[in-house]
Amino acid sequence: MLTERFKVCATAVAVATVLAPQVSFAQEGKTESDDVERIAVWSTAVNASSMYLKAQSIANKQADHISDLLRTIPGVDVGGAHSLNQRITIRSMDDKDLNISIDGAKQNTYMYHHMGNLQIHADILKSVDIEVGTNSVIDGGLGGAVRFETKQARELLADDQSFGARLQVSSGDNSGSNYSATGYGLLGNNVDFLAYYNYVDRDNYEVGGNKITDGQGNELPGTDGEVRGLEGELDDALIKFGWNIDDDQRLQLSYEAYTDEGDYSYRPDMGLATDLAITNSLQVPLLWPTEFNRDTLTLNYELSTGDTFLKAAAYSNTSELWRDETGYAQSPAFAAWAAIVTGEAKNTGVNLIAETAFDGGFSHDITYGFDYVKHDTHYQAVYSAATESSSEEAKNLALFVQDKIALSDEFSLIPGIRYDKYDIDSGVVNNDFSDTSLALALEYQASNDLVFKLSATELFKGPEIGEVFVGAGLYDKANADIRAETGINTEFSFAYQTRALAFGNLSLGATVFNTQIDDYIYDYATPPPSVGGRSWKDNIGDMEIEGFEAYVNYQQGRFEAGITYSSAESELTAFEQYSEFDGARLDRQQGDTISANAGYQVTDWNLSLSWEMLYVDDVDTGLDLDGASLDNSKDGYTIHNVAASWQPESLGGFSFILGVDNLFDEFYASQSSRTGVSFHPRFGELYLQDYEPGRNIKATVSYQF
Repeated sequence: MLTERFKVCATAVAVATVLAPQVSFAQEGKTESDDVERIAVWSTAVNASSMYLKAQSIANKQADHISDLLRTIPGVDVGGAHSLNQRITIRSMDDKDLNISIDGAKQNTYMYHHMGNLQIHADILKSVDIEVGTNSVIDGGLGGAVRFETKQARELLADDQSFGARLQVSSGDNSGSNYSATGYGLLGNNVDFLAYYNYVDRDNYEVGGNKITDGQGNELPGTDGEVRGLEGELDDALIKFGWNIDDDQRLQLSYEAYTDEGDYSYRPDMGLATDLAITNSLQVPLLWPTEFNRDTLTLNYELSTGDTFLKAAAYSNTSELWRDETGYAQSPAFAAWAAIVTGEAKNTGVNLIAETAFDGGFSHDITYGFDYVKHDTHYQAVYSAATESSSEEAKNLALFVQDKIALSDEFSLIPGIRYDKYDIDSGVVNNDFSDTSLALALEYQASNDLVFKLSATELFKGPEIGEVFVGAGLYDKANADIRAETGINTEFSFAYQTRALAFGNLSLGATVFNTQIDDYIYDYATPPPSVGGRSWKDNIGDMEIEGFEAYVNYQQGRFEAGITYSSAESELTAFEQYSEFDGARLDRQQGDTISANAGYQVTDWNLSLSWEMLYVDDVDTGLDLDGASLDNSKDGYTIHNVAASWQPESLGGFSFILGVDNLFDEFYASQSSRTGVSFHPRFGELYLQDYEPGRNIKATVSYQF
């Protein structure tokens, strides 16, 4: 019962033990060697409330970005073809509206609207736990939560090992090279350590079809089908020390230093065509020296007793985006803009979540805890004759408790309550916001194989502090009357699983949801005449998001297959003063999405074969919030990925992987990235297309000892 503590919102689907096509050999039986079994720990478990995956191998995917792991999860997408631009969306809501953490440390930082807010490489991840939608009082926020956890030494060591290591080299003909080294071991009986380093040498890449076109389909001269502005280096170092105080308690200290630097385009999310158009108009460089740094220090504590499991974290997470913009001096008209610009965002906080089980007439599983985080941002632009700077801060304290009450063997009632107190001191508003949110769910266990769940959860989110890299509120217009966003998320879901040995294992599930966000805050609302200016942040109406998610998975012997479907649509009911936005949808909305996968294990050869397909339907033109102004329709696409993994027993510890991403060389952009054709009064028509890579042949060699 206690192991459900972080999946309480996903009970309806957690009963399914769905196997992804990349399940490791070690899970097949006892026919493989210990060396092969140890390689299996380098898979990443992905758990999502819209689909439960028992294991999903990071090795077969040879993941370059988080998108390689998460795009096939129903309701989830990761836009951005560049590591600086990866942006998680859930049900069309981007990472501003999500609760994202790494080892318990909050990562939410609205650094720059042309870049993403999450910087992490997939290789070191132990697990990704995704709440698709806010389905309980535990996480808060509007759209859901994503919890990343990195690997630990004791999980990598075999039973008879005190020390171990892994070396890995990966290369793609259309992506670049990746090198990683990991050492781990025991320092005595109770202390363990892990040291990890990853280096990525990233290249520019060619798009599908080897042609980069504009909005009219004309090939852009001089591009030769290659996206420029991607060459750079990524360094990621992680050090962990763990102390098992006794059988019930563990303390862990970790430090991660992440750096991504190169000569990158100014607006990576808008695509090369737009960057070239702006560059040519302003007569400034296309590429700008850029560096992103993230330093995270985390202290984790775990306690497990007979009736209670507790997990706590204290952390300091600092992100810094630096860019040399002295290139503006090349254009006399914009020489005054030449500067060294730095944006810094620091999150410090502490959180605790615990679950206690007891019987008192009815069986209870009570989940409770608190979450405190303080956001501090600072902006600085150093010009030749002056310096501009600004700072903002926000604090949020949340207290929550949730009880799963077993009314009978079949029925469980899950009430919850959450209190948020949010303080903000920004250029837009200096105010306090507080709210009490309620949640109620009913779960029906119809049989050992079938479960239904109906839930309703109130939502709350205070106004965001401003973008750090565009001034940290320095240029924002004050709006003392802005209100916090509230609302309710309702869902109905079911999950079914059968394990008839003659037939194989079948699991399926579906979720229908409706999310209502009242007083929706838009960053680019039209200011009233008394305020003046081009835009300001304000409540513009009530946003409704509704949709459907489903999955089917099947396993028979060494064969596995699965298919998922997701659909979500959004619509704004605008306030009278913002009637021009009435009926608008979220600009990250994507078309109906189908993913499919299949895998087969040739155990006699220690060979694993996998195939993956992602189909995204077109999105018709419509009224967008912050979308393209001339044509905001989105082209659909279909991509196929294949891979083969070989772990030869004669070369114990070695693993070889060969794969092809985007097998048929599709020309496309993620619909959760910027797409379409827009018009700018200075630059004219702009084609927004954050091109994804074309066909990419990848190979990986790793050795674990």
